[in-house]
Amino acid sequence: MESMVTGIRNVLKTFLPTELARLIAPFCILAVILLVALAIGVTLVKTRKIKRETFAFYAFIAPWLIGFFVFNVYPVCFSIITSFFKWDIVSPRQFVGFDNYKYALAGEDKYFYQSLKVTLEYSFLSVPLNLIISFLISIMLNQKLKGITFFRTVFYLPSLVSGVALSTLWTYIFNYKFGLLNTMLGTFGMEPVKWLNDTKMVIPSLVIMGLWGVGGSTVIFLAGLQDVPQDVMEAAIVDGAGAWMRFKKIVIPMMSPIIFFNLVNGFIGAFQYFTQAFIMTNGGPNGASMFYVLNLYNQAFSYFRIGYACALAWILFVIIIAFTALIFRYSSFWVYYETEVKSKKVKVKGGRRK
Repeated sequence: MESMVTGIRNVLKTFLPTELARLIAPFCILAVILLVALAIGVTLVKTRKIKRETFAFYAFIAPWLIGFFVFNVYPVCFSIITSFFKWDIVSPRQFVGFDNYKYALAGEDKYFYQSLKVTLEYSFLSVPLNLIISFLISIMLNQKLKGITFFRTVFYLPSLVSGVALSTLWTYIFNYKFGLLNTMLGTFGMEPVKWLNDTKMVIPSLVIMGLWGVGGSTVIFLAGLQDVPQDVMEAAIVDGAGAWMRFKKIVIPMMSPIIFFNLVNGFIGAFQYFTQAFIMTNGGPNGASMFYVLNLYNQAFSYFRIGYACALAWILFVIIIAFTALIFRYSSFWVYYETEVKSKKVKVKGGRRK
């Protein structure tokens, strides 16, 4: 396979720049493979060894398959292979084994553990706060009031704002001299706060900004609340259960799978936090907002240490997998699934019959 890539690369070098030929060569091989597969498929259809409908199915999903292999499988494979090399894009790759991983884990990269600490701090502050606030908002939006759909739209729309536009907006809001927040504090005779320029305030500031996008989780919570059986709620009211008891004993257990879903997605997203930190603080002040992915980006595109950046990406992948597995491990203690309870009841009844 490597010799085939090298041969195609040499052919492409005759009329393309070297680096461009190096990048295009794998895609040329993929195109050849797809053309061969298409030719084989047409031949099998003509010889009636496969049905025309089967061939049509694979032909229609082929664009998605091409995109999946080109933009997902190939980059992932290329990344894990590159993580074992020292490479700056320009020079030839040099195999270094696990040196990139050792460099990170040994703390030789001064920002590795710092960025991991910042990311964890942000995650444990942001995710629970987002869950609580979005859950409370969804409860308010679940009321049967006139015009409630308008307020649902209002709360959801901010979550559609892109990261760059959102970061630019909040940069002005947090501005020390003429920002909206400090202007409001000044009207009450309070001193201005260095929201993004203070090492102790930068992470809380980003957490506050993150509340702007709670609309996405709110919509998911709202869908779950509307799926809570009303007959169960009415039966609880008849039995004399108050609002708090119904919320604690019925709503929370019924909503636990939705809470679990948003919790997992929230932590995965928080571990990959990048855009806002890159645009608003660029890791400052003094590395107080140097998030893990921001450090990864700097290593790849500022210092051109592509191999080391790929190693950082795979370390992050392992951390996210481990953390997600930990959440799944203990989810059985607090996540309620009605189908599981029913299946257990069936097993008990079956045992009694025996």
